Amino acid sequence: MAGAKPVWSEEVQSFLAPATGEGFAAAGSAAGVYSMGACMADGWAKASEAIEGLGGNSSVFDWPEVEGEGRIGFTPLWLVPGSKSKAFVDFQNDVHVKDLGLAVREGHGHAEHAKRYTTSGMATDQGKLGNVNAAAILAAMKGVSVGASGTTTYRPFYTPVSFGALAGASRFEHARPVRRSPLHDWARKNGAVMVEAGLWHRSSYFPIAGETTWRETVDREVLNVRTNVGLCDVSTLGKIEVAGPDAAIFLNRIYSNPILKLPVGRARYGLMLREDGVVYDDGTLSRLSENHFFLTTTTARAAEVMTHLEFFHQTVWPELDVRYVSVTDEWAQMAVAGPKARAVLAGIVEDDLSDTAFPFMAARPVTLKGGLRARLYRISFSGELAYELGVPAGYGEAVADALMVAGRAHGICAYGVETLNVMRIEKGHVTHAELDGRVIADDVGLGRMTPSSRRLPT
Repeated sequence: MAGAKPVWSEEVQSFLAPATGEGFAAAGSAAGVYSMGACMADGWAKASEAIEGLGGNSSVFDWPEVEGEGRIGFTPLWLVPGSKSKAFVDFQNDVHVKDLGLAVREGHGHAEHAKRYTTSGMATDQGKLGNVNAAAILAAMKGVSVGASGTTTYRPFYTPVSFGALAGASRFEHARPVRRSPLHDWARKNGAVMVEAGLWHRSSYFPIAGETTWRETVDREVLNVRTNVGLCDVSTLGKIEVAGPDAAIFLNRIYSNPILKLPVGRARYGLMLREDGVVYDDGTLSRLSENHFFLTTTTARAAEVMTHLEFFHQTVWPELDVRYVSVTDEWAQMAVAGPKARAVLAGIVEDDLSDTAFPFMAARPVTLKGGLRARLYRISFSGELAYELGVPAGYGEAVADALMVAGRAHGICAYGVETLNVMRIEKGHVTHAELDGRVIADDVGLGRMTPSSRRLPT
């Protein structure tokens, strides 16, 4: 039955299911039988054929007579003749008969061509309201039978689908992979409400007693970060290590803003563009040594950015001596943001974190109290004094616990991605929703990161 086309019946002026002989038999109205008595008899006859075809025995059934049922006849009326008002065929897309006439005159008389020329049948009903009328009117205009005029391709959802079925993906658990950050257990024990971000489960917000809506929680978290300090899990950001003698040259070509002169121990916000100039992704890159860089990407684009790097290295600049590896799962990363962020970090970090020793956009290894080596980046997406602390994934929960203990005297709170997004917007920083594959740098206020003097080698 797959791929079979409906057959036009002049008798009932309808498209009917074809007789394919492949174990399929239409019955009732699908076979052009419309009266109640005839439908019951036809249904039993087709069922009997199926039973006997499977080697069974079907008994004769004496159907009761349906009273007051006469012969059902059909008089087609596809178009009211002589009408001077607009005769609409597709009520959703406002296609009328004159549009179909123009399609025929322009050489688009086949049903498939007329559909695309006029948009008749392309609305959410997929032509259920007007496609037969359109086919019949096209046939009359061309002087052929409706069957010869052709049909469109029927696509899902041809029959109605309940909202419950469409919403099913958001209900309960499913047999698909789930990614949890190294701080997942920490977030749950601190009361996080989780949200799906691709395959990741991220902490959305952290309600406390007395809060009844997410908005109350987010307002409190934002205010607390603005006045005290907060801790947010950002481990799901893509993380890529890039190294080699030509690493700086390679990244200078990948990002739209210059990278070559970035000093060791410093970070920079970077913008990636597609070949057509549309923004591809954004993130930070940190120069840990002369030939060693650490990149972050958006959560959603982590795998795509890795593919992006591989494509350009393997096909465009294969002569460059550079290596790259995804380390997203190797690091637990947490943002410590707010006016008291330095004081909290000083409780667990042995290094000097003063403005002189660790200025804005600094990025370098540090030692935590107890001897654990970590990476600290002084970058902010909140508009406040902020740092991102990266530790090996297995130590993530313990370090987050230590930060919460160290921050207790400073009014620390855990906050989620809802609060993070609010603060990004308040700062005027681009958000992930704006980088939707349809904007260039100027559209999102980042035109300064694409200087006209930048030219790639041909």
